[in-house]
Amino acid sequence: MNENKISVIVPVYNIENYIEKTVESIRNQTYQNLEIILVDDGSTDNSGSILDVIAAKDSRIKVIHQENGGVTSARISGIKMATGEWIGFVDGDDFIEPDMYDILYANAIEHKADISHCGYQMVFPSRVDYYHNSKKMFVQNHETGLYDILSGDFVEPGLWNKLYKASIVKSVISQGLIDLDIKINEDLLMNYYFFKLSNTSVFYDICLYHYVLRKGSAATSKVNEHKLYDPIKVQKIILNDVRDNKNLADVIYGRLAGTYINGASMTNTDRETYIEEYIKMCRGELKEIKEPFLAGNRSKISKIRYHLCSFSPALYRAFHKIYAKARGTDNKYEVR
Repeated sequence: MNENKISVIVPVYNIENYIEKTVESIRNQTYQNLEIILVDDGSTDNSGSILDVIAAKDSRIKVIHQENGGVTSARISGIKMATGEWIGFVDGDDFIEPDMYDILYANAIEHKADISHCGYQMVFPSRVDYYHNSKKMFVQNHETGLYDILSGDFVEPGLWNKLYKASIVKSVISQGLIDLDIKINEDLLMNYYFFKLSNTSVFYDICLYHYVLRKGSAATSKVNEHKLYDPIKVQKIILNDVRDNKNLADVIYGRLAGTYINGASMTNTDRETYIEEYIKMCRGELKEIKEPFLAGNRSKISKIRYHLCSFSPALYRAFHKIYAKARGTDNKYEVR
């Protein structure tokens, strides 16, 4: 049996039709020294009772039942119970390749890394997209690890395709740094704090994690206030922390500009007051960050997007529609 235990934390909320496949993919890992912590976050379907049945089959499984507090609350409950030297996260409607933790753990040990991560497959009902499956290995120091996770250019800022030293995860949680009210982009914020404490990380670009897109999931749910405001809240928290680091601040200004451009060019088809207020806020904030955004290392298309949206959000919408259609990304994430 492998020397170090890996605690795998799975938040569960109303996914009775998916959770068994998820847990089976974890139970069947070639790395067997696992502690599997299933957190029922106040499910109102049969998810909770299914977890109890599953746990009876495997002594490595522990189940927590709690009142609904959101995915971050569920993960933190699992972290507090975890006894492994390493911690991983799997979402309750996804699944993983049988050797994912074997590979992540081996890479961490070989490169003396605090975090080991990999690529992923985005699974649609009718196709699979790979991110990115180049088979390349990247060893990241403290600075490059932070830069890569914040830019998201080729490293996914999710929690679920990574293996962390438990000491780092528990340190962040014990400091109370995580805002439980943040429901969207919470992965990016948690990863920022984890990578901030990491000296070395290693990224192996093979797609071992299956991220399943389905109707009704958080990724495909309709617009709400958390979807609108949480990404901005997360980016501003990080910006406040990295202002003295030009490279990292530059990355966050780039992310903020993208968020504001998307918001400023929205159409309020539902005639919701909070959406109208959000659109106005984004248009104002877009102008406020003009100087630091344009001073950064931006591509020509990024600058065109910024200037066009600042001048006329309606004109930008038309441009974006044509541009996205030409690139084949107009309905890329639509789940039918």
